[in-house]
Amino acid sequence: MKYNIRGENIEVTGAIRDYVQKKISKLERYFDTPPTSDVHVNLSVYNDEQRIEVTIPMTNLLLRAEEQHVDLYAAIDLVVDKLERQIRKYKTKVNRKFRQNGSPKHVFANIETESANEHLEEDEMDIVRTKRFDLKPMDSEEAVLQMDMLGHAFYVFTNAASGDTNVVYRRKDGKYGLIEPNS
Repeated sequence: MKYNIRGENIEVTGAIRDYVQKKISKLERYFDTPPTSDVHVNLSVYNDEQRIEVTIPMTNLLLRAEEQHVDLYAAIDLVVDKLERQIRKYKTKVNRKFRQNGSPKHVFANIETESANEHLEEDEMDIVRTKRFDLKPMDSEEAVLQMDMLGHAFYVFTNAASGDTNVVYRRKDGKYGLIEPNS
Protein backbone atom coordinates (compact mmCIF):
# COMPACT_ATOMS: atom_id res chain seq x y z
CA MET A 1 0.00 0.00 0.00
CA LYS A 2 1.15 3.51 -0.76
CA TYR A 3 0.45 6.10 1.90
CA ASN A 4 -0.67 9.66 1.24
CA ILE A 5 -0.65 11.32 4.67
CA ARG A 6 -1.45 15.00 5.00
CA GLY A 7 -2.24 17.26 7.91
CA GLU A 8 -4.51 20.26 8.46
CA ASN A 9 -3.47 22.51 11.34
CA ILE A 10 -0.94 19.85 12.34
CA GLU A 11 2.59 19.01 11.27
CA VAL A 12 2.90 15.37 10.23
CA THR A 13 6.11 14.33 11.98
CA GLY A 14 8.08 11.21 11.23
CA ALA A 15 6.78 9.56 14.41
CA ILE A 16 3.15 10.23 13.46
CA ARG A 17 3.76 9.02 9.89
CA ASP A 18 5.43 5.81 11.14
CA TYR A 19 2.64 5.13 13.65
CA VAL A 20 -0.08 5.59 11.02
CA GLN A 21 1.73 3.32 8.54
CA LYS A 22 2.42 0.68 11.18
CA LYS A 23 -1.20 0.56 12.34
CA ILE A 24 -2.84 0.64 8.91
CA SER A 25 -0.42 -1.92 7.49
CA LYS A 26 -1.90 -4.42 9.99
CA LEU A 27 -5.00 -4.47 7.77
CA GLU A 28 -2.96 -6.32 5.12
CA ARG A 29 -3.39 -9.55 7.07
CA TYR A 30 -7.05 -9.61 5.99
CA PHE A 31 -6.09 -9.98 2.31
CA ASP A 32 -4.56 -12.89 0.40
CA THR A 33 -2.35 -10.48 -1.51
CA PRO A 34 -1.58 -7.05 -0.07
CA PRO A 35 -3.66 -4.37 -1.80
CA THR A 36 -1.75 -2.10 -4.16
CA SER A 37 -4.12 0.80 -3.66
CA ASP A 38 -3.30 4.18 -2.20
CA VAL A 39 -4.17 4.89 1.42
CA HIS A 40 -5.38 8.46 1.88
CA VAL A 41 -4.96 9.70 5.45
CA ASN A 42 -6.05 13.17 6.51
CA LEU A 43 -5.07 14.33 10.00
CA SER A 44 -6.56 17.53 11.38
CA VAL A 45 -6.87 19.46 14.63
CA TYR A 46 -9.81 21.72 15.48
CA ASN A 47 -10.54 23.05 18.96
CA ASP A 48 -8.26 20.51 20.69
CA GLU A 49 -9.98 17.62 18.88
CA GLN A 50 -7.68 15.39 16.85
CA ARG A 51 -9.41 13.98 13.78
CA ILE A 52 -8.27 11.28 11.38
CA GLU A 53 -9.93 10.26 8.12
CA VAL A 54 -8.72 7.17 6.24
CA THR A 55 -9.86 6.18 2.74
CA ILE A 56 -8.66 3.04 0.99
CA PRO A 57 -10.18 2.67 -2.49
CA MET A 58 -9.96 -0.87 -3.87
CA THR A 59 -11.64 -2.84 -6.64
CA ASN A 60 -15.25 -3.62 -5.60
CA LEU A 61 -14.69 -2.14 -2.13
CA LEU A 62 -14.15 1.28 -0.59
CA LEU A 63 -12.90 1.32 2.98
CA ARG A 64 -13.45 4.64 4.73
CA ALA A 65 -13.50 5.61 8.38
CA GLU A 66 -13.05 8.71 10.48
CA GLU A 67 -12.60 9.26 14.20
CA GLN A 68 -12.15 12.15 16.61
CA HIS A 69 -10.38 12.07 19.96
CA VAL A 70 -8.40 14.41 22.19
CA ASP A 71 -5.35 12.14 21.66
CA LEU A 72 -4.16 11.65 18.07
CA TYR A 73 -2.70 8.21 18.72
CA ALA A 74 -5.97 7.04 20.30
CA ALA A 75 -7.86 8.38 17.28
CA ILE A 76 -5.55 6.39 14.98
CA ASP A 77 -6.18 3.20 17.00
CA LEU A 78 -9.95 3.79 16.90
CA VAL A 79 -10.02 4.36 13.15
CA VAL A 80 -8.02 1.16 12.51
CA ASP A 81 -10.48 -0.78 14.72
CA LYS A 82 -13.36 0.68 12.69
CA LEU A 83 -11.69 -0.34 9.40
CA GLU A 84 -11.13 -3.88 10.73
CA ARG A 85 -14.83 -4.15 11.63
CA GLN A 86 -15.76 -2.98 8.12
CA ILE A 87 -13.51 -5.62 6.54
CA ARG A 88 -14.87 -8.40 8.76
CA LYS A 89 -18.46 -7.32 8.11
CA TYR A 90 -17.90 -7.15 4.36
CA LYS A 91 -16.09 -10.50 4.33
CA THR A 92 -18.96 -12.16 6.21
CA LYS A 93 -21.54 -10.61 3.88
CA VAL A 94 -19.63 -11.66 0.78
CA ASN A 95 -19.07 -15.19 2.08
CA ARG A 96 -22.76 -15.53 2.79
CA LYS A 97 -23.94 -14.03 -0.49
CA PHE A 98 -21.45 -15.28 -3.07
CA ARG A 99 -20.48 -18.93 -3.26
CA GLN A 100 -18.89 -19.02 -6.70
CA ASN A 101 -15.27 -18.56 -7.81
CA GLY A 102 -14.30 -15.10 -8.96
CA SER A 103 -16.33 -13.37 -6.29
CA PRO A 104 -14.69 -10.68 -4.16
CA LYS A 105 -14.46 -13.06 -1.18
CA HIS A 106 -11.29 -14.54 -2.62
CA VAL A 107 -9.55 -11.23 -2.04
CA PHE A 108 -9.68 -11.78 1.71
CA ALA A 109 -7.35 -14.09 3.59
CA ASN A 110 -8.97 -16.89 5.55
CA ILE A 111 -8.56 -15.65 9.12
CA GLU A 112 -10.53 -17.54 11.72
CA THR A 113 -9.91 -16.56 15.30
CA GLU A 114 -12.19 -16.80 18.28
CA SER A 115 -12.26 -13.03 18.82
CA ALA A 116 -12.98 -12.39 15.14
CA ASN A 117 -15.96 -14.75 15.30
CA GLU A 118 -17.25 -12.93 18.38
CA HIS A 119 -17.07 -9.60 16.52
CA LEU A 120 -18.84 -11.10 13.52
CA GLU A 121 -21.75 -12.19 15.68
CA GLU A 122 -21.97 -8.73 17.24
CA ASP A 123 -21.84 -6.99 13.86
CA GLU A 124 -24.59 -9.04 12.17
CA MET A 125 -26.74 -6.83 10.00
CA ASP A 126 -30.39 -7.78 10.28
CA ILE A 127 -32.90 -5.66 8.39
CA VAL A 128 -35.80 -5.32 10.81
CA ARG A 129 -37.99 -2.94 8.82
CA THR A 130 -38.59 -2.05 5.20
CA LYS A 131 -40.22 1.20 4.11
CA ARG A 132 -41.64 1.95 0.70
CA PHE A 133 -42.64 5.39 -0.49
CA ASP A 134 -43.05 7.44 -3.64
CA LEU A 135 -40.18 9.74 -4.53
CA LYS A 136 -41.44 13.24 -5.24
CA PRO A 137 -39.48 15.32 -7.77
CA MET A 138 -37.93 18.34 -6.01
CA ASP A 139 -34.74 20.33 -5.70
CA SER A 140 -32.17 19.78 -2.94
CA GLU A 141 -33.31 22.82 -0.91
CA GLU A 142 -36.87 21.51 -0.74
CA ALA A 143 -35.53 18.08 0.23
CA VAL A 144 -33.57 19.63 3.12
CA LEU A 145 -36.76 21.39 4.30
CA GLN A 146 -38.71 18.11 4.10
CA MET A 147 -35.96 16.31 6.03
CA ASP A 148 -35.97 18.97 8.76
CA MET A 149 -39.76 18.90 9.01
CA LEU A 150 -39.67 15.13 9.51
CA GLY A 151 -36.78 15.34 11.98
CA HIS A 152 -34.70 12.81 10.05
CA ALA A 153 -30.94 12.75 9.45
CA PHE A 154 -31.36 12.01 5.71
CA TYR A 155 -33.98 12.29 2.98
CA VAL A 156 -34.26 10.39 -0.33
CA PHE A 157 -35.82 12.22 -3.28
CA THR A 158 -35.91 12.45 -7.06
CA ASN A 159 -33.92 15.40 -8.36
CA ALA A 160 -36.35 17.46 -10.46
CA ALA A 161 -33.58 18.72 -12.76
CA SER A 162 -31.78 15.44 -13.50
CA GLY A 163 -34.43 12.81 -12.70
CA ASP A 164 -31.88 10.86 -10.62
CA THR A 165 -32.45 9.56 -7.11
CA ASN A 166 -30.51 11.74 -4.63
CA VAL A 167 -30.03 11.83 -0.86
CA VAL A 168 -29.59 14.87 1.35
CA TYR A 169 -28.20 14.34 4.84
CA ARG A 170 -27.21 16.27 7.94
CA ARG A 171 -23.48 16.23 8.62
CA LYS A 172 -21.87 16.06 12.06
CA ASP A 173 -20.92 19.73 11.76
CA GLY A 174 -24.62 20.67 11.36
CA LYS A 175 -24.35 21.46 7.66
CA TYR A 176 -25.93 19.45 4.86
CA GLY A 177 -24.58 17.06 2.26
CA LEU A 178 -25.96 15.82 -1.06
CA ILE A 179 -25.34 12.37 -2.55
CA GLU A 180 -25.75 12.06 -6.32
CA PRO A 181 -25.07 9.06 -8.57
CA ASN A 182 -22.24 9.24 -11.11
CA SER A 183 -23.57 9.95 -14.59
